[in-house]
Amino acid sequence: MDLDEIRVAVLRIEGTNCEDETVKAFRNLGVYAEAVHLKQFYSDTVREDEQRSLFDYHCLVIPGGFSAGDYVRAGAIFSARLKSVLRSDLEVFIKEGYPVLGICNGFQVLVELGALPGFDEDKPIAEKPEMTLTVNASARFECRPTLLKHENRCVFTNLLDVGNVVMFPVAHAEGRVVFPREREEEILRTLIENGQIVFRYVDEKGNYADYPWNPNGSIYNIAGICNVKRNVFGLMPHPERVFWGYQHPDMREGYGDGAVVFQSVIDYLRKNF
Repeated sequence: MDLDEIRVAVLRIEGTNCEDETVKAFRNLGVYAEAVHLKQFYSDTVREDEQRSLFDYHCLVIPGGFSAGDYVRAGAIFSARLKSVLRSDLEVFIKEGYPVLGICNGFQVLVELGALPGFDEDKPIAEKPEMTLTVNASARFECRPTLLKHENRCVFTNLLDVGNVVMFPVAHAEGRVVFPREREEEILRTLIENGQIVFRYVDEKGNYADYPWNPNGSIYNIAGICNVKRNVFGLMPHPERVFWGYQHPDMREGYGDGAVVFQSVIDYLRKNF
């Protein structure tokens, strides 16, 4: 697939607030990207020229923010709407290898949707959530740079060497990865064995460490995971907020650490579709 043929949808509803930065990141790299309201996929109240199909796109991104005010639980309302109108299309989309990215609130949505941890390739969306992203252990909103060690590659990190440490900022109140108590050991072991843990929080020396390096208290310092097929990826920190070098605390030139997420998925689409 040629670069100018790639189309990316950044999904939004009321309360999402990082769609513009995400769209601009993709556009800067030469692909077509647009912010698409969920209603454009299903509502007959939308003008005909603004109606969309999921299969108009090659990549779906659920951005950060506070969708529907994060009432009930973070991402719960957005995921319920998504499941009610797009579940069958999403399952086909994922099975066919098209990439889906959830950033911060988007990660919460994918978890509530049952698309992550995504252990079953034949059923990419589980009937009910198998994990949750709950209130930070600090019981406060955490907003600052974090350091992440790249543990395993997925579609969105293929261009990043395993073992590299990157800086992505966090901005969330509910980012602590938690598994059901009775299945905690089993789920964590499966994620490790499958190589589905993509990023883990580390300190400035690259060591796994507790708060404040792990900003939310996530089990096993988990910052981002992918499904077993490796094309659905959710992470709490925001790569779009360090797309440019000048957004990095060290004031680097050119692209920042976050650009590799967008570059990787574009590289994947060019080679596989």
